[in-house]
Amino acid sequence: MATVVAAPPPSRRPPRALLFILAIAACQLATAQPLTPHQKLAREIHRELVEINTVTATGDTFQAANAMAARLRAAGFAAEDVQVLSPAPRKGNLVARLRGTGARRPILLLAHLDVVEARREDWSFDPFKLVEQEGYLYGRGVSDDKYMAAAFVANLIRYRQEGFRPARDIIVALETDEEILDRNVMGIQWLLLHHRDLIDAEFALNEGASVGLKNGKPLRSGLQTSEKVNLSYRLEVKNRGGHSSIPTRDNAIYHLAEGLARLARFDFPLKLNETTRAFFERSARLESGQLASDMRSIASPQPDADAVARLSAIPIYNAQLRTTCVATQLEGGHAPNALPQTARATVNCRILPGEPVEEVLRTLERVLADKQILVEPLGKPTLSPPSPLNPEILGAAERLTEEFWPGIPVIPTMLAAATDGSHLRNAGIPTYGHSGLAGEIDDIRAHGKDERILAKSFDEGHEYLYRLVKALSSGP
Repeated sequence: MATVVAAPPPSRRPPRALLFILAIAACQLATAQPLTPHQKLAREIHRELVEINTVTATGDTFQAANAMAARLRAAGFAAEDVQVLSPAPRKGNLVARLRGTGARRPILLLAHLDVVEARREDWSFDPFKLVEQEGYLYGRGVSDDKYMAAAFVANLIRYRQEGFRPARDIIVALETDEEILDRNVMGIQWLLLHHRDLIDAEFALNEGASVGLKNGKPLRSGLQTSEKVNLSYRLEVKNRGGHSSIPTRDNAIYHLAEGLARLARFDFPLKLNETTRAFFERSARLESGQLASDMRSIASPQPDADAVARLSAIPIYNAQLRTTCVATQLEGGHAPNALPQTARATVNCRILPGEPVEEVLRTLERVLADKQILVEPLGKPTLSPPSPLNPEILGAAERLTEEFWPGIPVIPTMLAAATDGSHLRNAGIPTYGHSGLAGEIDDIRAHGKDERILAKSFDEGHEYLYRLVKALSSGP
């Protein structure tokens, strides 16, 4: 005999809309991947670093270096293999070593602890509190360069936990003062001068190139082998000044402003080198339409003038085409009711590797076209040769890139900015910028407001560096 089950009263049935929402939530919970213990550790280290204020001029890299040293010692590293080296108050460099068999020369993993200034009133968040929102991690230094610092420290701990005995020692160096290119010799230069034995290596991995995304789609992975030369100039105009009620045309501010306006309209000539030509040749294969055609033209022996103009209008490509000089600071006058006796500007130049620095000074003087504007270089440039394209590094990067981001190429690149890799190159340690961190090429926020990275990219990049360093540290 069949049993008849009465249907529940209509008022007790869940609404269809609620059932739909619950089903979606169940699917999301089913597909969400919890963080592994290794990912959790890397995230914790990253948060700790971001929340220590390490602004170069006012922060404390010594505190950050000690915090990382404490984690490594707690993980079982011997005291002699974890050293915090401080050249001055609030300045710290960490050098840690996972010892291998010694069959091969060491690999150096370099990252910097210091960051550029970030003012709370300029940001949507406290820049020194790591905020996770809508899939992004926000905070000063989340990308530049505390991502790599956190990944290197977390991975060194992981290698030890796994009992990995590499063929070469793995050295992690977290340095200070990179954001001012170590001009006071307290970071990598200080380590090279006083502790070269602790960081000497066959080659180094550093910041300087990442995985480029376009609208969320992986496009290319960079392997940085060279970088532009960073040199700033002070422009200054002086005259007798006077009372503002009796103005003259001989005004220091006007002289300077007119010269800067001429500089703003000037482009240095197009000059490609081996790396940048390869960059445009390979990038053209990833693009379509006019952009691809322009890239192919740029890489040809006789580039089309219209193609040059179109690519020059795109800042990220313009920086690869030529030396650039741009006004970054301005000051003038001494009172609201007085004619200015002095007007000054800072112009920051990023000079192509191999281009004579003296030519840049002469070009600036010619373009400013005013003998009253005195041009003086600020400091001395750090010139460094490109690192040779190492087949072992390129091969390992290509194999792993295919696994993590199938179908995208690894492209040799020249960095338009500057890193402390130049000091290592000059010391005979070939250095390669390669982070494994994926980010939108049209949304670069390092040094800017609301610096951020994708949380997913942090986890992927951390794992990518773990596997890359392991591959480069194994036996031949």
